[in-house]
Amino acid sequence: MIRLSITSDDGQGLHEKSIREALDQSLQEQRASLRKVLLIPPDLTRAHSGAGDITRMYYQLLKDVCKVDIMPALGTHMPMTHDEIDLFFGEEIPKESFIVHNWRTDVVKVGQVPGQYISEISEGLVNEPIDVEINKRLLDKRYDLIISIGQVVPHEVVGMANYSKNIFVGCGGMDIINKSHMLGAIYGMEKIMGRDHSPVRKVFDYCQEHFTKEIPLMYVLTVTTAKEDKVDIHGLFIGNDRSLFEEAVKLSQEKNLEYVDRPFKKVVVYLDGREFKSTWLGNKSVYRTRMAIEDGGQLIVLAPGVRQFGEDQENDRLIRKYGYAGRLKVLELFKENQDLQENQSVAAHLIHGSSDDRFSITYAPGHLTREEVEEVNYNYMPLKEALVKYDPKKLKDGYNILEDGEEIFYISNPALGLWADRSKF
Repeated sequence: MIRLSITSDDGQGLHEKSIREALDQSLQEQRASLRKVLLIPPDLTRAHSGAGDITRMYYQLLKDVCKVDIMPALGTHMPMTHDEIDLFFGEEIPKESFIVHNWRTDVVKVGQVPGQYISEISEGLVNEPIDVEINKRLLDKRYDLIISIGQVVPHEVVGMANYSKNIFVGCGGMDIINKSHMLGAIYGMEKIMGRDHSPVRKVFDYCQEHFTKEIPLMYVLTVTTAKEDKVDIHGLFIGNDRSLFEEAVKLSQEKNLEYVDRPFKKVVVYLDGREFKSTWLGNKSVYRTRMAIEDGGQLIVLAPGVRQFGEDQENDRLIRKYGYAGRLKVLELFKENQDLQENQSVAAHLIHGSSDDRFSITYAPGHLTREEVEEVNYNYMPLKEALVKYDPKKLKDGYNILEDGEEIFYISNPALGLWADRSKF
């Protein structure tokens, strides 16, 4: 299997020509024998990953050689619409090339992570075994090559996103999605975010070692930054070896982890309406800033596209039922309620999206009412009012002084980084 690693030396990102040449090189050893290839990119919720362009380039390189299927690694997210496909991947790829992953029905069990191993890596906090299910297409022998494409960036569940997470969560089934999320939540996200060897990552490493050896899998990992809508790919790592992921982690820690010398009093986060339609996704604004907000501080979330809480009907119902009640309360509810026990990723999400009463969270959503927002234990601000006071067109990323003299810290896209007080990291 090929091993490629290229990085930008000038801080401006890799040129498109260099990226295309690397992708072409990654296919050279196999191109003549390829009959059918499966591409597994992220969905639009990773709009600034560079993966949309890379997927399109691979399609162009392969379409005249073999059949190409594309299955976005949705995890529990909503399927992409045709407009979202066009926006992320471009309009030239036929819609019939796209396959929808259904985490509830399209998976097969390939093994189990033992409870004893879970206990060891979680320091005794969790000891349940995890059934490992992945999309049945990954086991289809007709695919000569499966290319997993995605961004390495700080993440609240696994520490650093992508690599094998794209397979075991993005294309995974209920048990591993639920239990991996709950494992991270119980262990403590502030001990995980921005780091490599978390308990959840060790679960995915175990799965990679034991359950994917017969899969013709190649990873294509990016490290990116973005200013406005311009994405810069600073590193591209292609192959199957874990050391490639470790290179990407190191680069992402340099590019996507922002230390602050003093905690924030007020943070204002903007959620692009094309990318964030639920608090399930939009709560990256909570996860990625919580280590930088002072006790008693405020988080204001400008969310013009948010119209629901969960990414599917059942998850949405459970979030509305229990709300973002704080870690200790959610763990208590989890012990007492079977519906949360059967949907552990929701319980984990409720923990992740809570501030534990350390700072206030105010949502200004485009499509939810005050009653709906307050019922899940957030504060509410009308979007029009919020956009007048915190106008994204006038704010710059970082510290801003408003007209009334108030200082805020503004973040235009929380998915691209992690902000942390040095003393807490």
